[in-house]
Amino acid sequence: MQLTGLHHLTAITARAADNLAFYTRILGLRLVKKTVNQDDLTAYHLFYADGVAAPGSDVTFFDWPAPPERRGTNSIVRTGLRVAGPDAIAWWREHLAREGVAHVTPIERDGRLTLDFEDGEGQRLSLVDDGGAGPAHPWTGSPVPAPHQIRGLGPVRLAVAETARTEAVLTEVLGMRHDRTFELPEGTVRVYAMGEGGAGAELQVMQDASAPACQGAGAVHHVAFRVPDADYGTWADRLRTKRMPSSGPVDRYYFRSLYFREPNGILFEIATEGPGFTADEPLESLGERLALPPFLEPRRAEIDAGLKPL
Repeated sequence: MQLTGLHHLTAITARAADNLAFYTRILGLRLVKKTVNQDDLTAYHLFYADGVAAPGSDVTFFDWPAPPERRGTNSIVRTGLRVAGPDAIAWWREHLAREGVAHVTPIERDGRLTLDFEDGEGQRLSLVDDGGAGPAHPWTGSPVPAPHQIRGLGPVRLAVAETARTEAVLTEVLGMRHDRTFELPEGTVRVYAMGEGGAGAELQVMQDASAPACQGAGAVHHVAFRVPDADYGTWADRLRTKRMPSSGPVDRYYFRSLYFREPNGILFEIATEGPGFTADEPLESLGERLALPPFLEPRRAEIDAGLKPL
């Protein structure tokens, strides 16, 4: 029983229309599900992914009218987006410059060519050369050429005040393994791997003794780890056995989830690979209409009236 990699990462936007334009028109991701936050029906939950909405490729956003994030410790501080090869990094550098997106010169970090940049709300992102490892599912509707499209998530970096407590949960509860360390100007980063490893199955942890972050627009809300559907019940049992307080089983319709906070307060999720986003929409028309799980369908008119047009 192992986590097989990253499943999705959910962040916060206060400008949903601008967010949609940036992640589809500039980053070339596909809007694969336009739905609502199931715990706050006034807010969109927008899912961007690759051409087939593969688990591990999802970057998602809650649309909340929040002030900007106050950056600090005990937070997710950088999200990697995987691309294949130095030619892709070079293309992205030119593309971001053409689009007026602030970015820094690509550097080799932890053995991978990396290009750091931010979206319009300060979401900290990196394009990471993963060497073309593993499958890719380009989207034919993307403005980005297929060889250079974003292939998926990873790695994701956390900054925490007490690294030992977080690392105990990663290894003793979640079964990750310490793979290596590397240095940044701000300190040492410890890399933890899941499953077969690789950029799409890595979580990075570094110590940060600054004041705690306060979530807002531009912040990451939580990160989710992927498990096979058949292992879901076993993971629920494992969290109970390890005395890790959690949400208990939560059915999100497109996947099933377990939520819990690691000791420094960062929200983690374990999510199943299925049923997937084609549970209520055909693959060819994903994201084209407001999708609601069956238990919310009777409230469609009410929910739709409360959402801002995109």
